[in-house]
Amino acid sequence: MSDPVLVVVFYLISAITVVAALGVVLTRNIVYAAVFLVGTFAGVAGIFVLLNADFLAAVQLLVYAGAIAILIIFAIMMTRDTRKGSRSNEQRWPAFIMAVLMLAVLLGGISQTIWPVSVLAPLETTTEKLGKLLLNEYILPFEVVSVLLVAAMIGAIVISRED
Repeated sequence: MSDPVLVVVFYLISAITVVAALGVVLTRNIVYAAVFLVGTFAGVAGIFVLLNADFLAAVQLLVYAGAIAILIIFAIMMTRDTRKGSRSNEQRWPAFIMAVLMLAVLLGGISQTIWPVSVLAPLETTTEKLGKLLLNEYILPFEVVSVLLVAAMIGAIVISRED
């Protein structure tokens, strides 16, 4: 990333993603947390676009920012307890200590890793190659996963239905 415009865009998208992620864990309103989660997923998709991983960016937007976030919002609305906000928990301080320890481990791992960078751009788009693999070589696992997801969705509908 030697282009200064790309560097500025990367830092802008990264800042938006981090702020949205902080909003997920710091807000007490669970609906706002779900909206911040969509912003976090969209920011990660933007970083994938900058990395020329177009397929991963599309999947990030469709699966996570679209489907998972909508599923979370439906789950929140089905509980019918959204006005009270999140209650205080006696596990707050142990969770904070574990989060700080996890941050220290992650920062240590990031600082000790040698990150190789290639100056060559990919020759073809990843979407075309992955599409050919999914619909030729891996068609059976692809279809098995789709049937499994449909069965899980039907099971969720049956479980959540009021009698």
